[in-house]
Amino acid sequence: MPAFVQLDTRVRNAMRDNTVVKIKIYDLQGTTLYSTDVAQIGEDRSGHPNWITAARQGLASSEVEFQERFNALQGAVENRNLIASYLPMIDPRTRNTVGVFEVYSDISSDLQLIQQTSADLRQTADFDQAQLTRQSLEHRSQVQGSARLHLMVLAGLLVLLYAVLHSIVRRAQGVIEQQARESDATRQRLAQSEKMTLLGQMVAGVAHQLNTPLAFSKSNVFMAVQALEDMASAIGDAQRLLAPRISGPGVAGEPALPEPHAVREQLTRLPGEIRMTQDMLADVLMGLDQMNELVDNLRSFTRLDRARTESVDLNATLSSVVYIAKAVIATKVKVVEQFTELPKLSCHVSQLNQVFLNLIMNAAQAIDGPGQVTVSTASDGQHIRITIEDTGCGIPDDVLPRIFDPYFTTKPTGTGTGLGLSIAHNIVTEHGGRIVVKTCVGSGTSFQIELPVSENQPA
Repeated sequence: MPAFVQLDTRVRNAMRDNTVVKIKIYDLQGTTLYSTDVAQIGEDRSGHPNWITAARQGLASSEVEFQERFNALQGAVENRNLIASYLPMIDPRTRNTVGVFEVYSDISSDLQLIQQTSADLRQTADFDQAQLTRQSLEHRSQVQGSARLHLMVLAGLLVLLYAVLHSIVRRAQGVIEQQARESDATRQRLAQSEKMTLLGQMVAGVAHQLNTPLAFSKSNVFMAVQALEDMASAIGDAQRLLAPRISGPGVAGEPALPEPHAVREQLTRLPGEIRMTQDMLADVLMGLDQMNELVDNLRSFTRLDRARTESVDLNATLSSVVYIAKAVIATKVKVVEQFTELPKLSCHVSQLNQVFLNLIMNAAQAIDGPGQVTVSTASDGQHIRITIEDTGCGIPDDVLPRIFDPYFTTKPTGTGTGLGLSIAHNIVTEHGGRIVVKTCVGSGTSFQIELPVSENQPA
């Protein structure tokens, strides 16, 4: 699968020029879910004592083994001394073990160094022993002191070796945990992006479906208004023509006319009713125009019919985002637009729309009671600056350094994923820009997005 190949390639690139020669991942049943040796995927490791210690007891364990032939990241190798480490994967939220990492590190060179050191020590010990044998009677106390010194040196070397091996294992564990965190954050971001794409497709479909009934409804209402105008004119003419006949005597042989006062009353009332009907239809037309405006802004917001990267006027796309945001923001929060003329910007419009909408919604949610969110733009020719400022509660000093961290949120459980600002920060960074935050507790917060104009190259 493409996703597996990409992951496998990233792992191999990360482990290049490293002592780590193989990585395996097991689930809680002991099944190999991933291995840099593809042939081992699917093997059952549940009976291995070190796997049991890591999976069921949540403890790391290691063992040293010799392999005559071994399929490593660098290819097939022979006669290697390896240290196999089993590391439990801990869910940071539940603190439960969700899987096991197995990391093989090549320690052949380290063992060769130990063996060489041991050989040197033995040679030195033999030489010393020969000297001690010849001088045992004269230098017994000196020999004993020398022996103790060599034993201390040997112990020190062993301690040093243990520290080196421990450092290797800890470094490998840190690399694996960091890659796991990055992989999880990437998956979450891809999922969020997919959700935004599906939402955009749904909105575009709804907008497309609404366009046709809106068009013929507007046309029919407009025709009805015109017909009522013509009818009002015809009734006026009829009223003027019938006035003499109603007021004068009847003609022999003609049908009897209604009572003059009844006809006059009906004719007098009809123009007012027609005007009232016209006013009602005018209100309908106004509602249809508002629906048209909403459809146009929804289509502009999704931009599914545009190129992935295009040159756009950010003032126009910001207007669409503000219009969409106003539909869900409480009426007690006022959204103000302060736009200045901007140069065209080559960017991923849908991605920046996601950033703008997220920041505007966050700003509105930070306001408890009446308040204002101000969306402004400016440019110095080299950079475009979009500022979203609110009059909300501000961000505390202990929270501010963590607002762009994945999964960090101050919202109640179930109301926020903690990925909105992290994804926004990544999107702006990929466009070559940056986000600057200014806040004052109790007064409000300002997010300023700065994007380069000429050198902007979105990934």
